[in-house]
Amino acid sequence: MVASTARPNSLTAALTVQGTAPALDEILDGDTRELLIQLHRRFNTRRMELLGLRHSRQARFDAGELPDFLPETRAIREGDWRVAPLPKRLQDRRIEITGPVDAKMIINALNSGANVFMADFEDSSSPTFANVIQGQANLKAAVRGELRFTSPEGKHYALKSDGLATLMVRPRGWHLTEKHVLIDGERLSGGLFDLAVFASHNARELAAGDRGPYFYLPKMQSHLEAQLWDEVMSYIETRLVLPIGTMKATVLIETLPAVFEMDEILHALKSRIAGLNCGRWDYVFSYIKTFRKHADRCLPERSQVTMLTPFLKHYSELLIKTCHRRGALAMGGMAAQIPISHDPEANEAAMAKVRADKLREVTAGHDGTWVAHPGLIGLARTIFDEHMPDANQLHVARDEVVADRNTLITPATGTISEKGFLNNIDVCVRYIAAWLDGLGCVPIHFLMEDAATAEISRAQLWQWLHVGGQKLDDGRSLDFALFDAAIASIDERIDRQGLPGAARFDEAVRLLKQWTHAPDLIEFLTLPCYERLA
Repeated sequence: MVASTARPNSLTAALTVQGTAPALDEILDGDTRELLIQLHRRFNTRRMELLGLRHSRQARFDAGELPDFLPETRAIREGDWRVAPLPKRLQDRRIEITGPVDAKMIINALNSGANVFMADFEDSSSPTFANVIQGQANLKAAVRGELRFTSPEGKHYALKSDGLATLMVRPRGWHLTEKHVLIDGERLSGGLFDLAVFASHNARELAAGDRGPYFYLPKMQSHLEAQLWDEVMSYIETRLVLPIGTMKATVLIETLPAVFEMDEILHALKSRIAGLNCGRWDYVFSYIKTFRKHADRCLPERSQVTMLTPFLKHYSELLIKTCHRRGALAMGGMAAQIPISHDPEANEAAMAKVRADKLREVTAGHDGTWVAHPGLIGLARTIFDEHMPDANQLHVARDEVVADRNTLITPATGTISEKGFLNNIDVCVRYIAAWLDGLGCVPIHFLMEDAATAEISRAQLWQWLHVGGQKLDDGRSLDFALFDAAIASIDERIDRQGLPGAARFDEAVRLLKQWTHAPDLIEFLTLPCYERLA
């Protein structure tokens, strides 16, 4: 690594940069460095304490404890309170598109006709230092309407003069660090870095135009983690001389423990919360991870775990009920399908799945939905416009929904086919290879795979092979001999030439084999992979 040539002033001498990027001096200017130092010193100890609480709770789950609602916060769940009113720009969020923070993606997404674009530093981005710094520079230019991009083929991209999607930014979760930025010799939190750098450069600009700043907060496992985010945002607002509550947040409910604390999360952020989102793919991953030692709660192959699976259906309906009771929006989940231009029959089958999913969401009471590809915006909008004539569905109370502890963790039924087993292996290897090569969002089998969907495949493999007794639908035992044979024959199934990350393919194979054989399920695949990034 090459250290930055920028000389820190006396206020920022405690911060050192172990890396370089073209826009580094612009993005890590003196004011931003000072803000990062203050945030790290004030909040990192608490962040580490909360990560420790995650680990101790998981140890209890491994020992047989089941997640449940917290008795000590019953008064919050039963209390009569509401969150702060929604800003005008966040009242109609029927179609949201998400993607990484490269210039082409940002321009296309903001121009796409979606209501919201979530610029993602987390699951769909591979956080090389160059990607992170350039992503911040891209967003800074986009906020000012100045972002331009020219492709290697000479095609020019620019933002429209009006009708742009509302920008939201997803920082990295509490568990991730930014290894290239050290404060007092310690790594800075990746989430603090992403949020604070964006706010430092853009919060005043956005607030002046009633455009934000607006954020999506990921991977939360408790309301205590929500409280920390609230404290961080309040501190930044104070430093930037903005009214408390200027920064608005939507929280992804994408971990199993968090579904039992939705009221508490809304309450912890009630001066700035705009809604909760059904982060379905990470939620499936979290179900597997939470119950990794529970043989009676193994999930069937990934394709059989849909939003009609009872534990997912109850989760989404409880989210709607909880949000609308408190005056917050209830956002639906991601449609990961990609239009298939060369095969009309396959494309229609894929689009039929999208239509059914979006119809389910809007008729259940969701206030909006996510798509991964601009080609799905028109389809999703047609369905939401037909069934949601108003800006949102806050009037849909869903009082009839009853989701107790048991319904929220009901085991799923289904099977594991050889095709499903092999697909998990192949998706993992292809995604890990691309991520190591700097790409966090990868089309595979006409689905847009990101870290969340790859995590499902990776965690399922580990659980199927470690808890014992799992069989394929043809009666064969799921064992390490079968796994090792499948790994050894991967080149018979995948032509790696020309694939994203082809140069890291063998490395990805070794990592997946190592993780799957390991006695303990690694917490997130991005943690060991991050140590291999530039």
